[in-house]
Amino acid sequence: MDIWANCRKILHVDMDAFYASVEQRDDPSLKGKPVVVGGKPESRGVVSAASYEARKYGIHSAMPLAEALRRCPEAVFLPVNGRKYQDVSAQIMEIFLTYTPLVEPLSLDEAFLDITASTSLFGSAEKIALTIKQRIQQELDLMASVGVACNKFLAKLASDLKKPDGFVIVPPDKIQEFLDPLPVERIWGVGDKTAQQLHRCHVKTVKDLRRLELKDLTKLFGTLGTQLYHLARGMDERPVESDRTVKSIGHETTFAQDLADYEVLKTTLLKLAIDVGRRLRKKSLKGKTVTIKVRYADFRTLTRSHTLLCATDLDDVIYQEACSLLEEVSLKEPLRLIGVTMHNLTDRTENQLSLFEDPQPDKEALTKALDLVKEKYGEKSITRARLL
Repeated sequence: MDIWANCRKILHVDMDAFYASVEQRDDPSLKGKPVVVGGKPESRGVVSAASYEARKYGIHSAMPLAEALRRCPEAVFLPVNGRKYQDVSAQIMEIFLTYTPLVEPLSLDEAFLDITASTSLFGSAEKIALTIKQRIQQELDLMASVGVACNKFLAKLASDLKKPDGFVIVPPDKIQEFLDPLPVERIWGVGDKTAQQLHRCHVKTVKDLRRLELKDLTKLFGTLGTQLYHLARGMDERPVESDRTVKSIGHETTFAQDLADYEVLKTTLLKLAIDVGRRLRKKSLKGKTVTIKVRYADFRTLTRSHTLLCATDLDDVIYQEACSLLEEVSLKEPLRLIGVTMHNLTDRTENQLSLFEDPQPDKEALTKALDLVKEKYGEKSITRARLL
């Protein structure tokens, strides 16, 4: 009897140390060395990715670069090359789409795949998963960890279990055997505070969590309690959403030194607006709400937003609105970080002109021409005079 007969077949594919692995692949001299992607240590930025050699020193994503340098002075620090990673990610997605149209990207380096209907064409879930894993290694020279299960929650847990280069299957009849020994912190939604509350109730593992009744969990955690009850039993009905809509596009930067100079901040906003505008146009999107985010030296963070009459993807419009929003921010204290994000996104073909708005065909044509030049000759081939 086929134990998978009445179950969905879900894969979670997670690339191992993706950014760092791409850099090591493209520069063989980096193989075997601790590589940290995020920028120069003195930039006060954070780690975007760390190779497994770097992780041996306790370096991980979101760690301040300065701390990464302190832990591993011999590490190789590299800037984030977003375009390169996007290109490689697109190649990975092409492999996924060979086997199913039901692909839900979570980021550049991980995705869920529903291969339930694919097994009649390509063989068992195990065979498809192994083939995908092998193709990524052979065609792209990169490693991926893959989890196979009957739902997204279990597949994600499985892919995380034996990194790097992991391959874990959770058969439908072995779900509790798989879940019960895991620390309760592995359950989706259990953060530090929730874990502390559970520990006070003598709940350390998923098996311990399963002993609590639904009424007790909802009394302790409200709606989260219902979620914990179901996940502890391996229940997750969420579908793989192949048409996940992008909700926002933004970019931010952390300064090497705290800044309060309005003109320098405006120049930074221009750089950010250009990046956001380019990404909107690349995805054929326009945004209607402009948001800026600032963070002070003491890590206090605030945002300011404004909704336009008509959606836009033009750098100048985004920049002008961002500058107006910056005027609402107190600069009595210097800023550590500034960012620009576009929300309320629509397909650019659906956009309707405001009754009073200039359609700006010349600006749109110029922006398109600049995009083409940068696409062909690189980001630094042409730039604004203000940015020189």
